[in-house]
Amino acid sequence: MSATDTYTLLRALCDELARCGLRHACTSPGSRCAPIVLTLAREPRIRCWSHIDERCGGFFALGAAKASGTPVAVTCTSGTAAANLAPAVIEAFEARVPLIVLTADRPPELRDVGAGQAIDQLKLYGDAVKWFVEVGVHDATPERLRWIRALACRSYWTALSGRPGPVHLNLPLREPLVLDEPLPADATGRDGTRPYVIIDAPPPGPPAGGTHPSGRVVLVAGCPKRDPGAAQKLAGFASQAGIPLLADPLSGARREPAAIAHYDLLLRDPAFAAAHRPQFVIRVGDLPTSKPLRAWLAGLDAAQIAIDPEDAWHDPDSVVGMRLHALPLPTDLPPLEPSWLAGWRAADAAAARAIDAALGDELSEPLVARKLGEWLPPHATLFVASSMPVRDVESFFPACGEPPTVLSNRGANGIDGTVSAAFGAAAAGEGPVVLLIGDVALAHDIGGLLAAHRLGLRLTIVLLNNDGGGIFHFLPVARETDAFEQHVATPHGLDFARAAELYGCSYERPQSNEALRDAVEQSLADPTATTIIEVRTDRGQNLVLHRQLEQAVRSALVERE
Repeated sequence: MSATDTYTLLRALCDELARCGLRHACTSPGSRCAPIVLTLAREPRIRCWSHIDERCGGFFALGAAKASGTPVAVTCTSGTAAANLAPAVIEAFEARVPLIVLTADRPPELRDVGAGQAIDQLKLYGDAVKWFVEVGVHDATPERLRWIRALACRSYWTALSGRPGPVHLNLPLREPLVLDEPLPADATGRDGTRPYVIIDAPPPGPPAGGTHPSGRVVLVAGCPKRDPGAAQKLAGFASQAGIPLLADPLSGARREPAAIAHYDLLLRDPAFAAAHRPQFVIRVGDLPTSKPLRAWLAGLDAAQIAIDPEDAWHDPDSVVGMRLHALPLPTDLPPLEPSWLAGWRAADAAAARAIDAALGDELSEPLVARKLGEWLPPHATLFVASSMPVRDVESFFPACGEPPTVLSNRGANGIDGTVSAAFGAAAAGEGPVVLLIGDVALAHDIGGLLAAHRLGLRLTIVLLNNDGGGIFHFLPVARETDAFEQHVATPHGLDFARAAELYGCSYERPQSNEALRDAVEQSLADPTATTIIEVRTDRGQNLVLHRQLEQAVRSALVERE
């Protein structure tokens, strides 16, 4: 296998990926991966995004795939570089995000003999990929060219079809790793623009029975995976049919008038939860994060069905009795029970008034989550970090007519790679992207800020800085006072203004609600700069405020009775 063979085969691989629809790829530096990187970078239909850190590159690719809904490639050199992609690969598998992972490797003769940067990369990511292929070392014969074209198409369609997820191609490469002269323009010998292999996705399975639920019905909407118009259709169906829609903001379906925005706080009240037990539950997409909602669903004796075209199994309490690929959403279904939705909406409105009164105008973590839901335009994307930010968005994000798109890494629910994933969403999506993130998550992926000036990308970063892991104050471990602060809460004392300066970002630290709004709007209007907008909070006071908000909603519900 010569360098010409290597580059000819790789050109065919990248050509077919581009024909299938691949438009974004992430690269990181290295010697062994040079043929892959150079071939991707020279393919005009693929936009390549350069990263110093493989972990940042992996999460950037994840965010780009989330925003575009299509596979994104990520490549790296051999050895532990490939291991650094593991968190993003695992998140992609759990969150059903299509990635094509191209790891360079040493050829067979350099494995297990003490060669540098040679580790066992075969099935490195285990069961966290849909498909693994050891590409092998081949001459660029007509037979091998046909094979690698089919391999590229199969990789793309496998990542995208059915339940989307990552595909891993391990590519052993021999030296020399660069060409003495460029390949001829017709080296791969293929005309036209059609992919070598075309796959038509199968239609969703027919709904069972053809009947519709009746009586006291609740719709629970989690993060969808494919159809960008599904959220609006679901919200319209719930409104017409008179069904309360408990919609996670990640679903895109938290839209007036049927959406119940504050179900997390409402269901914390035992009396309300008991009085609003439905006869039938329809669950669409992933299960939302809310623990009160999950516990309520687990304790119901109602019939529950799950709708998921990709056959994902989101039922940790084993209470779903039927699974469908799709549910018919008729336009002529009369309201099932008008007073049922009206009762939920009245309680939701009372909760909203209680929350607004308890929050006031003083800056706080719940206030920021709530106000971003009010301020951001429909064409914006809010990327939310795991831990407390995503929980506050679920609890306090309002329902509105046209909400912004909300994204989050909720497959494996980790905080790693959040900055890079948000930049990836900014690269592949449309409209401005706002990242809502905690201080620990930002510190964890601080290197992701390099994408701002290296790749010329813009992001508005709203940083909630309580100097540590505020979520742990809500957990029983907070009682372990001898070790809690140092080993669990992990205060760091970082000055993020200096981080902004180091990475070439603008920086603001608003002291009021209005100043925060001005900073966000100015950042969204600036097409050139990434801005860190830091909101300082106190972990202990944040816990107290959340308890006060919960009590305020309970009191409001009592007053309604």
